[in-house]
Amino acid sequence: MSEHFNVVEQFGIDVFNEGTMRQRLPKNVYKQLKQTIAEGTQLDSSIADVVASAIKDWAIEKGATHFTHWFQPMTGITAEKHDSFITPVGDGTVIMEFSGKELIKGESDASSFPSGGLRATFEARGYTAWDPTSYAFVKNGSLYIPTAFYAYSGEALDKKTPLLRSMDVVSEQALRILRLFGNTTAKRVVPTIGAEQEYFLVDKKTYDLRKDLIFTGRTLFGAPAPKGQEMDDHYYGSIKARVADYMKDLDEHLWRLGIASKTKHNEVAPAQHEMAPMYGPCNIVCDQNQLTMDIMKKVALEHGLVCLLHEKPFAGINGSGKHDNWSLSTDDGQNLLDPGSSPMENAQFLTFLTAIIKAVDEYPELLRMSVATAGNDHRLGANEAPPAIISIFLGEDLEAVIEHLVDGTEYTSKTGTMFNVGVSSLPSFPMDTTDRNRTSPFAFTGNKFEFRMCGSSLNISGPNTVLNTIVANSLKEFADELEGAEDFTSALNDLLKRTIREHKRIIFNGNGYGEEWFREAENRGLPNFRATIDAIPSLTSPKSVKLFTKFGVYTEIELHAREEINLENYAKAINIEALTAADMARTEILPAVMKYTKDVCDAVASKKALGIEPQVELALAEKLNSMTVSLSSLIDALNAAIISAQDKKEAYAKAVSCHNEVFTTMQSLRAVVDGLESIVGEKYWPYPTYDELLYNI
Repeated sequence: MSEHFNVVEQFGIDVFNEGTMRQRLPKNVYKQLKQTIAEGTQLDSSIADVVASAIKDWAIEKGATHFTHWFQPMTGITAEKHDSFITPVGDGTVIMEFSGKELIKGESDASSFPSGGLRATFEARGYTAWDPTSYAFVKNGSLYIPTAFYAYSGEALDKKTPLLRSMDVVSEQALRILRLFGNTTAKRVVPTIGAEQEYFLVDKKTYDLRKDLIFTGRTLFGAPAPKGQEMDDHYYGSIKARVADYMKDLDEHLWRLGIASKTKHNEVAPAQHEMAPMYGPCNIVCDQNQLTMDIMKKVALEHGLVCLLHEKPFAGINGSGKHDNWSLSTDDGQNLLDPGSSPMENAQFLTFLTAIIKAVDEYPELLRMSVATAGNDHRLGANEAPPAIISIFLGEDLEAVIEHLVDGTEYTSKTGTMFNVGVSSLPSFPMDTTDRNRTSPFAFTGNKFEFRMCGSSLNISGPNTVLNTIVANSLKEFADELEGAEDFTSALNDLLKRTIREHKRIIFNGNGYGEEWFREAENRGLPNFRATIDAIPSLTSPKSVKLFTKFGVYTEIELHAREEINLENYAKAINIEALTAADMARTEILPAVMKYTKDVCDAVASKKALGIEPQVELALAEKLNSMTVSLSSLIDALNAAIISAQDKKEAYAKAVSCHNEVFTTMQSLRAVVDGLESIVGEKYWPYPTYDELLYNI
């Protein structure tokens, strides 16, 4: 990128955004397309060719020769098939064409993507459909068109289609509530999010010497470095020159693509960093986060670095998350989670807040399921991320407000405002009346909720689909009750009091890391799904099926397919790790230890020949021999566990075997290997250690 990057001029320059549309499209076409985007409706086919021609001309001017329908299959990453604009004209020449039909709909092979049984191998046809609310962009010589992906038979084969459905659902139900409060102008309510992205950077040359990083994204072995994060000197510390160059380059790539990268800093662990963007509509930010992760990796390579997005690349230090900051906003700019200053705004805020409390308490297992991955299991519950128990943090002031609302008593806020807590009065209080709670999975932070459980590599379409749907369910039940009420004020007052009483168990402002909280959560009846295999089945429980099918977010068959895929992905991830660990232990570590042991034994013999008692050498040789026997035995045990797990035919049984047998054996093997690393001579060790990985940039 240029040394003199003008952010204002370059921001969004590679995006077919609203400003570009206004310049490139006829006024009537621009107006129709803008209405489509604003209201989330389908694009009128009568203007599709005009839009396609304008996008094509713009993209070609940007150097594009191809176009791709860019979608989010259930692999967790994005997919793209590139077609050129060229069309032969019969005389050996070509012209550049792009039709409205090609813009709106594409076709892709659906048989090779995970489908959870939705598609047979021989049933290959799948379709992509343009999401006009997410802007097209140009990257690396191709026009990228954000799309949904679905099967020939109509089932969603991606993560975006359910997200878009959930956005429509929560908008519809939120509008019903707004109408009750007299808002007749809002046409749409949009979930808005901001996705903070944590990551590690390591040197490419060092990375290339670690099979585990290459194949699994994390270190399967590694003794702690002499220094970790205990000095707290990396967090917000001065950014190293090489990392700063990477961050600058990354920002410029993101800005050109209209991604409002706002914040960059060092995170807690050595070699760990964070990028945080501005907030935006849910589906757009989900698209942009997928694009951000891809660009992070590619830009890192240009700097001789590798960007690690695994939730726990290194044991013993913090892993990486992706905090999902979620709120609801009207199309005219009102944040529905902003407490406001007038009595009516206060009551409206309290209604939406109570609906969210109800939603999270009724469906905590779905929120936990939405972030459940093999990588995230390493992170949740450690002193860096919230526990696996779902709870809501409101802060002292806001919790006191709702308690006094239930009691019908007066409350004096910290701002000194006196008021009678009723249906239409809530104190006007500053956004930050309480400290942030980093141990809370779901924390209110002034005008939004921060869902802190998402892992760094996660496609956040899943968690936001769940959030949108469960909140829509609460809002629907509220609207159903209030729309038929003779006295709205009295009915709302009764509804809020009753709902808070029934669901206040989910509110917890204390330390989520403390053992006492685990006991208290159990007494409250809150679920604690510590592992992915515990959480996944909740996706197809009767309660979940009823919820998602009622709103049309998922069909029952789509839910069962996703359960199957999640179980398969977990088992595959553990299997790859186990195969890699067994290979490294057998072909790299064991020979290195044996070579070192031989040299130690040679030293024993040499001392004995000189008549010197080799006490130190003998003790070391005996320890090495004992640990080598354990190492060999555990390699055999791991291979046996791998075979046993793979012999399981049913997806859940295979995933359970991977967790209970394979992963447990891997942990035992790691303990022995890490112990050997601490006593084997440095020059013998076959791959870079934590010292080199974390401190060589």
